[in-house]
Amino acid sequence: MLNKKTFKVLALVPKKDGGTYFMRIGNAYTNRDDSINLYLDVLPLHGKLQLRELDENDLREREQRRASGPSPGAGALTATPAPAPQLDAPF
Repeated sequence: MLNKKTFKVLALVPKKDGGTYFMRIGNAYTNRDDSINLYLDVLPLHGKLQLRELDENDLREREQRRASGPSPGAGALTATPAPAPQLDAPF
């Protein structure tokens, strides 16, 4: 049986004080041949990425989000665009 792993993709963002902030920017999944596909929501500015396998807390939060239904604004990219404003042009 295939043991498909799920990862969170984190970007390492440098802080002004010299520290590092980890920002989640996507997900990753293993394939049958153990290669990994990355699905990024944004591109990192500094080119540093880290993959971390989802832990129990991540999985619990994901299940809670799924159980509560779609979040407000979900599907906003597929919504019908607003009509163009009417301009009062003299011609």
